[in-house]
Amino acid sequence: MPLRRLYILKLRLTFPTSIATAYTIRSLHVGTHAAAIARKKTWALVISFAISILWRVASEYAPGIMWDWHWSWWFYRAGWKWIICAESWGWVWEWTPAFIGCGLLVPMNSSVSFAGGALLAWAIIGPALVATGKAFGESYSSQYPGYIDYSNMVLSDPVHRPSPEYWMIWPGCLLLLTSSVAEIAANYKMIITAFAVLLEPVMRRLHLGKERVEKEDGFYDPVPEDQQTPWWMWVGGLVASTILTMCVMKYQYGQNPGITLLSIIFAFIFSLVGAECIGRVSVNPVTTLGNFSQLIFGGISKGSGLSPTKNELNNGLMGMITLAAAEQCSDMLCDLKTTHLLSASPRVQLYAQCFGALISIFLSTAMYVVFSKAYPCINTLSSSSCAFAVPDVKSWRAVSIAVSDSSLPVPLSSGIVALVLGGLVLVCAYVKYRYVPAEKHHWFPNWNAVGIAFVLGPSNTYPVAMLFGSIIAFVWRRRLPNAWFVYGYAVAAGMIAGEGLGGIVDAVLEIAKVSGSVYGTSVGCPMNEYCG
Repeated sequence: MPLRRLYILKLRLTFPTSIATAYTIRSLHVGTHAAAIARKKTWALVISFAISILWRVASEYAPGIMWDWHWSWWFYRAGWKWIICAESWGWVWEWTPAFIGCGLLVPMNSSVSFAGGALLAWAIIGPALVATGKAFGESYSSQYPGYIDYSNMVLSDPVHRPSPEYWMIWPGCLLLLTSSVAEIAANYKMIITAFAVLLEPVMRRLHLGKERVEKEDGFYDPVPEDQQTPWWMWVGGLVASTILTMCVMKYQYGQNPGITLLSIIFAFIFSLVGAECIGRVSVNPVTTLGNFSQLIFGGISKGSGLSPTKNELNNGLMGMITLAAAEQCSDMLCDLKTTHLLSASPRVQLYAQCFGALISIFLSTAMYVVFSKAYPCINTLSSSSCAFAVPDVKSWRAVSIAVSDSSLPVPLSSGIVALVLGGLVLVCAYVKYRYVPAEKHHWFPNWNAVGIAFVLGPSNTYPVAMLFGSIIAFVWRRRLPNAWFVYGYAVAAGMIAGEGLGGIVDAVLEIAKVSGSVYGTSVGCPMNEYCG
């Protein structure tokens, strides 16, 4: 809550998603034709939502026809044997409403970078690794010798016989790390200003007194005093949550309270970084921030003489504290930005956020139970045919092992490529901020998106679908700007929410044993095996 004055009132960060939300809400309630526009947006949202749910559920019964188009497999069966390599490297078209909808919303730069990263990783570097014997795959079947599995996360000998997916984790992680560090370094003056403004009220109260503070307050807060959040409310919540976290970490996992307190301090620092990122470019690299924390506390745990297994648990838990803090901080600031633009009450927003967070504790756990029961493969990294790729889990596991093992389990070639790409990111950032005007910055790659494509694995359906959505949005905005203003965000929101709810319905059907895996068809799927 105190960061509201810093990031929203003083620094006036844009928070693109929050602005879009605020203008969408406002457009439903103001203007001469507000009622008519509201009806159009509502119908667009409802229709896209309903179609997405029905499409997601129905496609489970014919995934090779309605969901994934394994086009290279079809050509392979028709006699084009060489083209099976595209299937092996994950170049499959997927009719996913959620990621096409995401493409409608994100900037073209992000989608192109995401797809470009997939092309670099899984069409250039990956095949080169296999051709030179630096990485290895496993044949799916002796009947189809050219059809190779490159996504199996096998760690029996990760240094000398890595899978391409394991090999790619390290360049991907370093891309995420260096891109965030480069952005922070390039905007170091703003970061220093942020800390200075944050500490300024405290220093004023210590030296000048309350009356002097009110007189010299350098920026205007339009919210009345009775609608603002009193200091005791957020301080009390901070103290209570800190004590609760320390107790849980101590009695549930045996973690030293001092280490937990230190992780909370680092979580606060990394939360500022996440807030800067979400406020400027609408991307919060929470996984990368968590990996930073893992590296720090993995070194601390290793120095304390803990066993590798205990070290892995500790640095994973400390990373999760950082990730959760950065995520919650960014979400709260996004909501407060929307509240600010709509002239609503920050105190009421805090109540709503607390209520939502309380509900999410039980809801998120229930969703995990449902999905892990329906799809047990999400808890098995060696599975290559799971409906969910969980790339963040693979990244976290790799970092946990790396910082806990006595020797670094990173293939030499992977480390070299990671350093080269990391250096390229730093050079690009220097050129971008030193010599290129701000209005031309969108011509530079979004290296976070590139890194995500590396970590995602040879499953290129998502970057291709997002690029497809961004192209649709680009043409739509150019040709029919008024229609985009009325329908664009509503259609995208309906597509994203619809697929999400459809996935929950699919999980329930899977548990009830009436899903596509039981009654569906494998027509169009590789090796004539169900691919839903």
